Amino acid sequence: MTDLKKKTTCVAIASALLLSTALPGIVRADAMDDLAAAAQKEGQLTVIALPHDWCGYGGVIDGFKAKYPGITVNELNPDAGSADELEAVRANKDNKGPQAPDVIDVGLAFGPQSKDEKLIQPYKVATWAEIPDNIKDADGFWYGDYYGVMAFGVNKDLVKNTPADWADLLKPEYATSFAFTGDPRASNQAILAIMSAGMSRGAEPGQASGEKGLELIAEINKAGNFVPVTGKSGTIAQGQTPIIAAWDYNLLAWRDSLNGNPPMDVVIPASSSLAGVYVQAISAYAPHPNAAKLWMEYLYSDEGQLGWLKGYCHPARFNAMVAAGKVPKELLDKLPPAEAYNKAIFPTVEQQAANKKAVTEGWDKVVGANVK
Repeated sequence: MTDLKKKTTCVAIASALLLSTALPGIVRADAMDDLAAAAQKEGQLTVIALPHDWCGYGGVIDGFKAKYPGITVNELNPDAGSADELEAVRANKDNKGPQAPDVIDVGLAFGPQSKDEKLIQPYKVATWAEIPDNIKDADGFWYGDYYGVMAFGVNKDLVKNTPADWADLLKPEYATSFAFTGDPRASNQAILAIMSAGMSRGAEPGQASGEKGLELIAEINKAGNFVPVTGKSGTIAQGQTPIIAAWDYNLLAWRDSLNGNPPMDVVIPASSSLAGVYVQAISAYAPHPNAAKLWMEYLYSDEGQLGWLKGYCHPARFNAMVAAGKVPKELLDKLPPAEAYNKAIFPTVEQQAANKKAVTEGWDKVVGANVK
C-alpha cells in the first residue's frame, strides 16, 4: 500500500470513528434500516403465548405490523404458559416452518433456565442501558420487559363480598369460585400466584412460599372453593370462575373489555403485594433471526414500551421514560394507585426458581387437582 493510500485509509477510519462517537443516532439509524430490510426480506415473525388482551399485546402487534409492512406475524397458542413456550422451542429446533417460535415472553425464572439449556441467543437492544441491571442477563440472553402485581379479579354480579386477602378464600361463601389462569405445573402466572398465597402466611419468597402456598391452596380445594379450570375473562363473565388470581394488568384489561357486564373488582391481597417480572428472549433456533431482533427493538423502543403501558403493564424502561417526560399524563392517570407498587416485593431469580421448583414438584402430591 502506498503512503498516500495508507494516509487516505487512516483518515477514513478516523472519520468513521469520530462519526460513530459524535453522531451515534445516525449510525444507529443506518443499522436499524439494514435490520429492517433484512427482517422484511425474511417476511415472517413467529411469536407464542401472546393473548391480545395480555399487556396490550393486541395493539403492540398491530403497531409492529404497521411500522414494518411485509412482515407476517404468526401467533402460536396464545394461552400457552412459560413452560409450554420452552417446550415449543425444544420441539421445533430443527423446524424452520411457522410452528417454530422466533421469540419467547416468559416468567423471570424461565430466563436463566432457557439460557442454561442453550435455547436462546444473546441480543442487546439499542435502549439496553435503560433496562434495570437486576432484571436482565449481563450477556444479553434475556431481559425484563414488564411487570405487574398479583391481584384478585372478582365478578361482582356473583360475589357479594370481594375477598380482601388469600385467607378469605377459605370462607364457605366462595364455594366453587376460585381459579388460577393456568396449570400451576406449567404457568408462570399460576406459580407466582401460589408464591403470593404462601407469602400471605408469612413465608419468605422461595421454597417456603411455594410450600406454604401449596398448603393454602390444598385447604381451599378441600373446602370445595377451588375450580380446576383455566380462568379467563370469559370464565369470569360466564360465572364458571367468579374469582381469579392473576396479574393486575390482565384483570384490568379484562374489566375494561367486559365494560360492566358483569362489573369487576380488581384488588391486591392485603398481606401480599407480589410483583412479577416477565422477560424476552430470542430462540437459539429462530427461523427468522432478523425479524426477531427487529421485534425486540420495537418492544424496547418508546413506542413499544408505551404500548405495554396502555395495557396496564409497567414496562422495563418505565422509570427512565417517566424521568425523561416520555410518558403521557393520561396513561399515568389510568394506572392503579402508586401505593400498591411502592410496597410490592420483587423476588429474585433464585427465589423464583426455588418457589417454582417447590410448586411444580409438589402440586400433585399436596393439591392433586388437574387444572384444565
